[in-house]
Amino acid sequence: MSTSANTLYGLPRAEISVILPVLNEEKYLADSVSAILNQKFDGPLEVILAVGPSNDKTMEIARKLATHDARVVVIENPSGRTAAGLNLAISASSHSIIVRVDGHANIPTNYCQLAYETLRETGAVNVGGIMDASGQTIFEKSVARAMRSPLGVGASRFHTGGIPGEVDTVYLGVFRKEALLAVGGFDERFTRAQDWELNFRLRQMGGVIYFDPRLVVSYRPRSTLTALARQYFQYGRWRRVVSRLHQGTINYRYLAPPFTVIATFLSFVLGWLITPVLFLPAIIYGVFILLASALIGKSLIEVLCLPAILLTMHISWGIGFLTSPNSLVPTVTLRP
Repeated sequence: MSTSANTLYGLPRAEISVILPVLNEEKYLADSVSAILNQKFDGPLEVILAVGPSNDKTMEIARKLATHDARVVVIENPSGRTAAGLNLAISASSHSIIVRVDGHANIPTNYCQLAYETLRETGAVNVGGIMDASGQTIFEKSVARAMRSPLGVGASRFHTGGIPGEVDTVYLGVFRKEALLAVGGFDERFTRAQDWELNFRLRQMGGVIYFDPRLVVSYRPRSTLTALARQYFQYGRWRRVVSRLHQGTINYRYLAPPFTVIATFLSFVLGWLITPVLFLPAIIYGVFILLASALIGKSLIEVLCLPAILLTMHISWGIGFLTSPNSLVPTVTLRP
C-alpha cells in the first residue's frame, strides 16, 4: 500500500499549510496558533484560519495574529460549519502538505516535522496520532480518563494508544494535499464524523491512513454532563449516517452502545412487567459501569464521577445512533 500511495501522489516537499476551522475560540486561539508558529520544521509553513461567524472576539484575535506574523492568513467561513471551513482553508493553502489543527488544540513543537517524516517514510496519504485528552477541573479530568480508556470509548488507537500502523481513521490528520483534492475534500453534509468519512474515501482510493503514537495533540474535554451528552449524541447520530452512506463500514464496536441502550431499556420494562429476573441484564451493565469506574479512576473523586460520565457517553452515543434520521444528510456536490 505504501508503494502504491507513493506512486500515485509522489513524496511531498517539506512545506506545510496548517488549517484551522475556527468558531468562538477567543479563549484558546492565540495559544493554538502560537504553538503552530513555534514549530521546529525544516521548511516553509503557513497558517490558514477559516473563521466562522463567532459571537466573541475570535475574528479580532485572528486578524491581530495575522498582522503580527505574515505566515498567518485569515479567511471567512460564512456557514461556520467545520467541513466547509476546512475545504475553504484547503483551497486557500499554498503548500503540498495539509496539517489539520483545531482552534482549541495545542501541538508540540516537533509535531509538523515528525508528521512530515512519517508521511515520507510510510507513503501514507494521512497520518495522525493520539488525542491526548486532559482536563483542568475534576469533571474534565474524569472525562479525560474515560476518553483514554477502551472501557469508555472502545479500542481506537487514537484514543488509547498502541503500535504504529495502518488504521481506519486518525485524530485530526496530516494529509498529502493531492490526495485530499483527488477525493473532493471534506463532505460538507457532515456536522460530525467528517474525518472518519473522509478517511474512508481516501482508503477506497488505495491510500493508507497511518497511526503514529509519537504524534500527540492535546484535547480539552467538555466541562459539563449536558455538553458531554450533546457531544456523544451527535457522535452516534453522525456515525449512523456514515454507515448508511458507505455500506459495510459498521463493526461490533460501533454497535455496542445502541445494543446496550436497547438491552437495558428492555431489561427495565420486562423486569417490571413480567419478572424481576429480567432486570439481570441492566444489573450486569450497572456492575460493569461501577467496575470500569474503579479501574479507570485514579482518585476517589474520579471514581465517584465516572459512573455518570460513562453512562452519559455510552447511552447518548447509542440513542444518537438509534434515532439518526434518514433525512439528516441532504444531497450536495463535493468541492472539486
